[in-house]
Amino acid sequence: MKIICIGRNYTDHISELQNEKPTAPVIFLKPDTAILLKKFPFVIPAFSNDVHHEVEILVKICKVGKYISPKFAHKYYDQIGLGIDFTARDVQNELKAKGLPWEKAKAFDGSALIGEFVQKESFESLENINFELHSNNKVVQQGNTGLMLWKIDELISYVSQYFTLKKGDVIFTGTPKGVSQVKNGDELKGFIEGKQVFKIQVK
Repeated sequence: MKIICIGRNYTDHISELQNEKPTAPVIFLKPDTAILLKKFPFVIPAFSNDVHHEVEILVKICKVGKYISPKFAHKYYDQIGLGIDFTARDVQNELKAKGLPWEKAKAFDGSALIGEFVQKESFESLENINFELHSNNKVVQQGNTGLMLWKIDELISYVSQYFTLKKGDVIFTGTPKGVSQVKNGDELKGFIEGKQVFKIQVK
């Protein structure tokens, strides 16, 4: 499987990091070694002093596809989830300043938390899904898929122009505003429409 991540897909998050609004989805990849193993804590890596949480709606691909038309994209996924794209912000800023790739900041071991998946038929509209991240029982990020610059089907179509999608691949669809540093001892909980789909400790 592969993990395909979309950057800068929420206007408010673009603004909070003072980034330029893109004219097309920003894509980067994480290897399967980035997946945080079930029931394991997230361990802050030694090479960073400023790791941020970025909660995101996830899409699990259910069949092989390439050059997918937006009108057929809905046939290529059947589950929606929630996860965290952990980002070593200090490392990322250094790399960006030098015009270098982000992988060391975004794709390190354990940087992709993948929570429970829910059948997409459970939602009345995929363009109106509410999700939240709580840190130590305080809401730190809130989002709604209606605020995405590019909706799920548009993302699947766009990504498939460059990468063949395979069954089991996961797409991280971007994070809303509210990203901030995680610290040793934090407890992070993720919710989709009020249902908890993950809980982890930070160490």
